[in-house]
Amino acid sequence: MAHTPQIKIPATYIRGGTSKGVFFKLSDLPERCQVPGEARDKLLLRVIGSPDPYGAQIDGMGGATSSTSKTVILAKSSKADHDVDYMFGQVSIDKAFVDWSGNCGNLTAAVGSFAISNGLVDASRVPQNGVCIVRIWQTQINKTIIAHVPITNGQVQETGDFELDGVTFPAAEVQIEFLDPAEDGDEGGSMFPTGNLVDDLEVPGIGTLKATMINAGIPTIFINADEIGYTGTELREAINTNPAALAKFETIRAYGALRMGLIKDVSEAARRQHTPKVAFVAKPADYVSSSGKEVSASDIDLNVRALSMGKLHHAMMGTAAVAIGTAAAIPGTLVNLAAGGVEREAVRFGHPSGTLRVGAKAVQENGQWVVKKAIMSRSARVLMEGWVRVPGDAF
Repeated sequence: MAHTPQIKIPATYIRGGTSKGVFFKLSDLPERCQVPGEARDKLLLRVIGSPDPYGAQIDGMGGATSSTSKTVILAKSSKADHDVDYMFGQVSIDKAFVDWSGNCGNLTAAVGSFAISNGLVDASRVPQNGVCIVRIWQTQINKTIIAHVPITNGQVQETGDFELDGVTFPAAEVQIEFLDPAEDGDEGGSMFPTGNLVDDLEVPGIGTLKATMINAGIPTIFINADEIGYTGTELREAINTNPAALAKFETIRAYGALRMGLIKDVSEAARRQHTPKVAFVAKPADYVSSSGKEVSASDIDLNVRALSMGKLHHAMMGTAAVAIGTAAAIPGTLVNLAAGGVEREAVRFGHPSGTLRVGAKAVQENGQWVVKKAIMSRSARVLMEGWVRVPGDAF
């Protein structure tokens, strides 16, 4: 019996922030995969190694976690005053779908460097030495992101001494600016979809929880840790080894998504795993991070733990960090209250791998809260480049 041989597609495997993903130029994809649809999704599923009933993604590039089951497609931007169009696909590990409903803030840190190295940024805009400003258009959420990429001898500089909790080795710092992070995107709505800074969220079987539901960076549902029996200092094992806890958080997420208007029925949440995120917050407290590093309550403004794709994240999603920074800047949100209830333009929070600082300034315009931009520093490094291979009949 004849079998279809494998094909090879130019690709780059990159760590961005605390995530890893397979990056493609749109023009390098097979022609039928250059447009959104079933063929593209099937291709990316096969590249990553999904769906995998074993949950290991052994036969693909994925790493069997939400942080490592990711794909990025980039193209020279068709939008004025932008360099590159950025599309992000969160690949389900055990199910046959790719979630295109949101952005990945961590992999955003690698978009600028990939764009420069692959000719998507005009050479005239790349300095011989210094910092290249890459203007990114995130097509799924219709937002502008600015990446400040260090350049040495005309090439992207990846090595450096910038340390990021959740990443083992230091690298070059890449500053990321998320402009108008709460600006309306494809989902419509406003920064606070319910119109309230804090809501009473009714969750059948769990109760009524105080919740701040915000659309900034990525739609996120914040709840108080103590209302659901946690301290906010938990590490992954405390949540991810407890099926009942994971089911509880998924139920909260589903009813929060319904309240935010992201879905019309709670049953739709299962097909929308990437958004919204659900996170729980608590006042500062001492804890030991997953690497054994001691985090002191005096070093942070609050503790935050967030779930991604049904599991507690090992650090913090970049887009959720934008939501944290934005909510912290607005007096009265649960995030702001956990951080002391004072006005602030930056917040340092504790997460399972350590700490992270994110800046955001909120102002009121016509009675509505507005955040012009959120800023954080990440790093990125190419791990491997060449071709990824998939069976020719996989898509």
